[in-house]
Amino acid sequence: MKQAIKINPTDNVAVAIKTLKAGDIVDIDGSTLKLVTDVVPGHKIALHDIKTGEMIVKYGFPIGHAIHDIAKGALLDDHDIKTNLSGELNYDNIHIQPQKKTTPHPDASFQGYRRSNGLVGVRNELWVIPTVGCVNGIAQNIVEEVKTQTNNGEGVDAIVAFPHNYGCSQLGEDNENTRHILRDLVLHPNAGGVLIVGLGCENNQPHEFVKLLGDYDHDRIKLLVCQEVEGNEVETGTEMLMELYDKARNDQRTAIPASELRIGLKCGGSDGFSGITANPLVGAFSDWLCNEQGGTTVLTEVPEMFGAETLLMQRCVNEQVLEDTKHLINNFKHYFLSHGQPVGENPSPGNKAGGISTLEDKALGCTQKSGSSPVYGVLGYGERLQGHGLHLLSAPGNDLVAATALAAAGCHIVLFTTGRGTPFATAVPTLKVSTNTSLYKRKGNWIDFNAGSIVEDKSITDLLPDFIHTVLDVASGKKVKAERNGIHGFAIFKNGVTL
Repeated sequence: MKQAIKINPTDNVAVAIKTLKAGDIVDIDGSTLKLVTDVVPGHKIALHDIKTGEMIVKYGFPIGHAIHDIAKGALLDDHDIKTNLSGELNYDNIHIQPQKKTTPHPDASFQGYRRSNGLVGVRNELWVIPTVGCVNGIAQNIVEEVKTQTNNGEGVDAIVAFPHNYGCSQLGEDNENTRHILRDLVLHPNAGGVLIVGLGCENNQPHEFVKLLGDYDHDRIKLLVCQEVEGNEVETGTEMLMELYDKARNDQRTAIPASELRIGLKCGGSDGFSGITANPLVGAFSDWLCNEQGGTTVLTEVPEMFGAETLLMQRCVNEQVLEDTKHLINNFKHYFLSHGQPVGENPSPGNKAGGISTLEDKALGCTQKSGSSPVYGVLGYGERLQGHGLHLLSAPGNDLVAATALAAAGCHIVLFTTGRGTPFATAVPTLKVSTNTSLYKRKGNWIDFNAGSIVEDKSITDLLPDFIHTVLDVASGKKVKAERNGIHGFAIFKNGVTL
């Protein structure tokens, strides 16, 4: 196994693959380098003497500048580098680059559920969705009662309540964001039946809320308004959910072309290996699904695009998508600045401990999950997918909020790369991909796929077929670790006053 890797020929840093000690002689691309400090895996090594103010180059792009002199062979971390990021930009000098045209030749499929409206689900679950946080307990009690009556939901994939804190005391766009995310979840094809539970006096009025659903399947979506129930609302809700259960348990999987898969791309607890192993592997999968199969992937975490956004802009399919991408980035920068926060206040403590020093460092690794495919569209927060190909979605970097936004957009599965590990999951299967083998071995109860072997004895080309097979298996019903652990999460982006 290599001791360190230089990612791009123009880089002036390399990344340690194993623990290295001061005095070690390291071979990097045929040249030897004597270390003057200890360096742990995932962290950067200076390949030559770097002066104060000099750009630090990784992935072939600046990731910040040196804040003091750094010796050749020394460790570089967040104590040595400062971001180059500032506020909003006009991006007038960014132009679309010619995109390689591809013609999909679909040849892959999975076993999914074809719904009455033509959409496809990869799970057949029963969901109980509150319109307001006041009824979270009632929603959970209904779920527990139905589980008791059905031998823990025998015949369906899961029975889940999605509690949240919102639906009342919100105004304007903040209130509409909540309503749209809840609407999207109600209409998600991974649910074979949905019981909406409202209180009756909330801002998100239940009978007005269901109007957002449009022409929905009344046999599979039902509404319970607790203040309108004579007697025990849990008993009434249990009867309603049992009706949905009796219908959903008879649903059968059928062969579905992979072109109908919608996959969310997300990372969290990233480390110095994220942009070398797991994220490029997911990017290769995204290219395979979009370009070869005609499917759809969605990249989010807008603040973690800062510093690499121009690379995405250059891949836009037309001028309108380019303008939409510019607005996507600047709107989120404005959000930061309007709250008095700098746009480069990232990475997290865990990221830094794993070898990521600046937001540019993080972004250049993060955006590799999108592969090299053209960007076909930009989605606002709470907006649902309509087209195919790679899309960008407006949502913050927070793991649960961003992953929920991907599910709400219509993604069937979220591919989640991580170098630090996390047990969380969102409303749809959340497939964890480790960036390093150590994490995979330590937290096998969390991680579904190990990409760490890419810096050991495998290449992305070697691993891609196995990864494709893993994703299609999950789409066909194989449970990810988080599902086996009974974890389903849900979080709404709060952006407004609370009354």
